[in-house]
Amino acid sequence: MADIRGKLVKLNDINPPRASRKRRKRLGRGISAGQGKTCGRGHKGQKSRSGGKVRIGFEGGQLPLQRRIPRFGFRSRIGAVTAEVRVGELDRVIGDEVTLESLKAANIVAKQVKRARVFLSGEIHRAMTIKGVALTRGARAAVEKAGGTIEEEL
Repeated sequence: MADIRGKLVKLNDINPPRASRKRRKRLGRGISAGQGKTCGRGHKGQKSRSGGKVRIGFEGGQLPLQRRIPRFGFRSRIGAVTAEVRVGELDRVIGDEVTLESLKAANIVAKQVKRARVFLSGEIHRAMTIKGVALTRGARAAVEKAGGTIEEEL
């Protein structure tokens, strides 16, 4: 196999490009080498010893930062029993009246749900009466546009 100049190339002649491979730091080879004696570890202490490592976040026994700062966020207990219903799913309800019980009967919400909220996603194709279910502004407009009515909203 020949190179660009037509010279025969041998495997022992091939070298990586200059400065593409960084040379390793040769530690403990005298003061003039720049990394002699303490080898860049400083004097004494846990991190200067062989095998002397500390885990991430360890602060020498002091209460670590991730345990000093307060936890944030919360889980809503109401959210666990509240279902979100799309406007497009209301067509699956049998009959003209949408209540929490009719949503459960149509398998739109789970049995343990105590509240439901309808939000605008999809289209409603028939007029319905909605009782005891919360609606967003967009969902309310979609139901009224289809000729439906809203009674006793939560």
